[in-house]
Amino acid sequence: MTLKHLGWNDDLETALAAHSGKGWVPARLIRETVINYGAFLADGEEIDVILCGRVWHEAACDADLPAVGDWVMVELGNENQPSVIRAMLPRRTCFSRKLPGNSSQAQVIGANIDLVAVVTDAGSDFNIRRMERYFMLIGRSGAKAVVLVNKSDLFPIEQSEKAAAEIAALWDGANVHVTSAMNGQGLKVLKKYLKKGITMCMVGSSGVGKSTLVNQLYGEDWQWTSEVNDVTGKGRHTTTSRELVPLRTGGMLIDNPGMREIQMWTDEATLRDSFADVEALTGECKFSDCSHRKDAKCAIRAAVEAGTLDPARYENFLNLENEIAALKKRSEKRQMAVERWAKRNSVKARNLADRIQLEKDDRGDV
Repeated sequence: MTLKHLGWNDDLETALAAHSGKGWVPARLIRETVINYGAFLADGEEIDVILCGRVWHEAACDADLPAVGDWVMVELGNENQPSVIRAMLPRRTCFSRKLPGNSSQAQVIGANIDLVAVVTDAGSDFNIRRMERYFMLIGRSGAKAVVLVNKSDLFPIEQSEKAAAEIAALWDGANVHVTSAMNGQGLKVLKKYLKKGITMCMVGSSGVGKSTLVNQLYGEDWQWTSEVNDVTGKGRHTTTSRELVPLRTGGMLIDNPGMREIQMWTDEATLRDSFADVEALTGECKFSDCSHRKDAKCAIRAAVEAGTLDPARYENFLNLENEIAALKKRSEKRQMAVERWAKRNSVKARNLADRIQLEKDDRGDV
């Protein structure tokens, strides 16, 4: 295994120059725990690394800390000293969601990824509104979208193809495929994406077959799975931790735990791009500050009433708009709190320095 197999490129080579002469080596993070990280070196050796205090303190928020898929500079340790992350190299892409709950911070799902593969099925997991959320997050990340309508062996092919067509209509840049992890259907399609140096992040609800697909791509039982529950149609055991896995046929795969919440970590511009058809109607509203709910002569509501705009898509647009506005407000409040905290501690530091100097003056210290 070489750096190029891990996704190394010319931009990273340029960034590496800033750290020359320090004795540090580049590594890619493949695993994160509460106390350390797992990383691959250029020769494919896997090591455990810890984070130095400087990198931790320089991070403005948790999302700026190293995550699975990041490239870092490591000072190698020995039998008495641990290997230490001394610096992060710039991210090319970053796939994130908002942390579940009322947080105003992002959770990084994967860094420096080329493709995000969303796994769903045509049965109980199929949710076109949730797919809209996925596409918004993928659009902001800079990665390309691939969707697998999995478990086609459990549903009529017409049902799976209809679901795939509805998903493809949402996002022009998405490649949508009907697959069956159990039967190996569509596995060749996945493999054609995973070339040397390419990283794919696989996401989706728990039990849609992600771990089975990973097993087949990897060629052995990398993630333990069990039989499908007859009632829910879901596997009883799925991925429990985020990890970057090198594939023998080429490429890297980040498998993720099932996601119960797909909360927005994006901006207004991405929302407008994702709902271009709805956004185009806003210019026809009578009032420029139309809320698109009860305002008179709202073009969006008129389109819903005329049957030219899906009511569910209209509601999802409003819900996402509210979520993004609320996230922006919470982020601003958090930033104000951080600035007040920093200012207060700066004043305390100056006062402490003044007191120390006064004590020295009183003692006649030089």
